[in-house]
Amino acid sequence: MITVKVVDKRTGKPIKGARVALAFSGFAILPGGVSKTEYTNEFGEAYFDYDSASVVYVNGQTVKEGNIKGLVVINV
Repeated sequence: MITVKVVDKRTGKPIKGARVALAFSGFAILPGGVSKTEYTNEFGEAYFDYDSASVVYVNGQTVKEGNIKGLVVINV
C-alpha cells in the first residue's frame, strides 16, 4: 500500500481535499498507466492499493518522481 500525505510547507498542517494520483512505468510489453484519483482526508492522507509507483501528482502537478513505496510526505 502507498500512502501519500500532503502537508502545507508553511504551516506544517495536513491539507484536506488535495487531489492525488499515481503513475506507473511500463515494463517490456506492458504499458504504464495512472491510478484513479483519490482525495486527502482530514489527516492529509490519500491511500492507494499498489506496492509501488513512479510518479506522484498532487492537484495536477508532478510533485515526486522515482521509486515510490510506503509513506510519501509531500510539502506543497
